Amino acid sequence: MRISATATAATAVLGGALVLGLTAVPAAQATPRADAAGCTTDAFGIAGKYGEFVLGDDVHSPDAEGAVAVGGNADFRGGFSVANELSAAEVDALPGRTSLVVRGNLLNGGSVTAVMKGNAAVGGKVSDRALEMHSGSFGQNAGLIDFDAEFTKLRSYSSALAKEPATTGTEVELSGGKLTLEGGNTTRNVFKVTAGQLEQAKDIYLKVPAGATAVVNVSGETYDMAKAGTTGFFLSGGQGYVLDDKLQSASDGKVRARLLWNFPEARTVTKSSQAAWPGSVLAPGAHLELGTGAPVNGSVWVASLHGSGGAETHHFPFTGCLPEPGKTPPPTTPTPGNTPGTTPPVTGTPSTPASTPPASGTPSASPSESAPATPAPSQSTPGGKDGDLASTGSSGTIPLVIGTAAVLAAGTGLVVVARRRSKRA
Repeated sequence: MRISATATAATAVLGGALVLGLTAVPAAQATPRADAAGCTTDAFGIAGKYGEFVLGDDVHSPDAEGAVAVGGNADFRGGFSVANELSAAEVDALPGRTSLVVRGNLLNGGSVTAVMKGNAAVGGKVSDRALEMHSGSFGQNAGLIDFDAEFTKLRSYSSALAKEPATTGTEVELSGGKLTLEGGNTTRNVFKVTAGQLEQAKDIYLKVPAGATAVVNVSGETYDMAKAGTTGFFLSGGQGYVLDDKLQSASDGKVRARLLWNFPEARTVTKSSQAAWPGSVLAPGAHLELGTGAPVNGSVWVASLHGSGGAETHHFPFTGCLPEPGKTPPPTTPTPGNTPGTTPPVTGTPSTPASTPPASGTPSASPSESAPATPAPSQSTPGGKDGDLASTGSSGTIPLVIGTAAVLAAGTGLVVVARRRSKRA
């Protein structure tokens, strides 16, 4: 009975060691995965709350459905309205509940600048007609937003995001005038393309699992959509492709809301197309020429902007999951049924943009030639580089593995002692 009890005790110790080995190590590995689960949906801070966030001048008409913040002068002489599509919660989240911020002068001419929801703040002069406030108030304030500081962060983040490697399993294929981007990662898909590839694409197809974030890192200093005469952006969340427009989008807008076009090197980005451009555009060093065609169905963060006619910005704010500075979510397993290489059918037909006379204003001056801010050094990680979004490790598992081995050895020793005693008996 004594031998049996000792053997049982040894077995219990050994069993406990096995349990420790199976549970403790995954628990340590779960730390970076917890970071991944909590990766930020607010990567752009204050800028992310505005549909148009512009460092310099913004020459635009007829409207922006979201909030607008301009670090230079706002030339809205063709008539302009702001913030009509904001929810009450989105207004409350803005600095000072201010949906129109202009650090410089606001040029109205003989037209109306209507602020549909929220307050307005202008640092300089308001020419001719006063602002038309529908539910808020107007105040003189040139320092509500520190545009220089915010754009320093945007340039740094854009550069760091561009250094992310393409996600395993993503595919980029240019065939004739068709560019296809496909990825099966359920969390985040990073694509790498050149401006030259985009400029050859008459139609652009993007397919990722519904609810996944898609980041398209575009290299090159200039991008002109008019070179290929791009006519459509087709999105898929795993089902059929849908031509994106204001009233239709793949997976009820889930793909569009998590789509980011990143232009870290660009000095000019020219839309000038009859195709609605789905997703948000991060080009913190570039002048964005929207032309007179169709809208951007997302937010824009740019150095300067010009657009008129149907070239509006529609209120589809970016809600994708991006890494916080110093943290990169580990890859996830592609979703079954969303393997790159398959092409679902296309649904939807192109819409005709509204015929609206262009604004009388002229394009703003070229963005400042000051050098982009240098990305802040990342946390020290093996093999990491300054400016990268550092990946998290699981080095904490090593002590646990060693401890587990020690306990296993102790359990084995007890079993040996028990067997020796059994032979003596």
